[in-house]
Amino acid sequence: MEILPAIDLRDGKVVRLFQGDYARQTTYSDDPVAVAESFVASGARWIHMVDLDAARSGRPANLTVVAEVCRKVAARVQLGGGARTTEAVEAMLACGAERVVVGSAALADWKWFEGLVGRVELAGRIALGLDARGGKLAVRGWREQLQATAIEVAGKTAGWPLGAIVYTDIARDGTLEGVNVEATAGIIAVTDVPVIASGGVGSPNDLAACKKIGCAGVIIGRAYYEGKIDLAEAFRQAGGSQDRPG
Repeated sequence: MEILPAIDLRDGKVVRLFQGDYARQTTYSDDPVAVAESFVASGARWIHMVDLDAARSGRPANLTVVAEVCRKVAARVQLGGGARTTEAVEAMLACGAERVVVGSAALADWKWFEGLVGRVELAGRIALGLDARGGKLAVRGWREQLQATAIEVAGKTAGWPLGAIVYTDIARDGTLEGVNVEATAGIIAVTDVPVIASGGVGSPNDLAACKKIGCAGVIIGRAYYEGKIDLAEAFRQAGGSQDRPG
């Protein structure tokens, strides 16, 4: 299982939002490169980055910062936030990201997303972001709730050349209350695409639970920044890093 420490960007700074609420922000650092370097020093080979400004506006806003991290830090970057057009996805990959997470746009135009994933040169470089509250999907920076469920959508991806599905339980994101293991297991059960769990990680017990149900990876954010999880120990617990989750 892969551990992906997270860097959420807003105005070029490393921040965390409580349950996706932009009014409830904690700023941890104004130096994303230094934070990324500390992740690598602990053993990270993947870093999960989110452009929060882009997630809200629909337009990539922190690509210069992401590009600097990709250029200076010896880790692969999985980047989300603002991937709503083919041009935006291409720009995110061009700045150095190894993989781009597409969420809202995929759910708004599934045919477009299917075509994007089917491009030979993008095999394994696109992830589907499924963000849910009470099992139902949320989009546009989590401001809009859909009737579709995460399990319904995940079930459509079996056999696809996706790099991963990133499943986030919004109600737990940033709370340290624990991963929604049952819901995550439900996603894993309906697809053969590697599933990365996100939202609520608060202790090493969450990592053990995710590994037990077959998660390909786990994203760690606030738990690291507030000293609840030691990254070096997390990598040992997960069984070491891999070149690709799965």
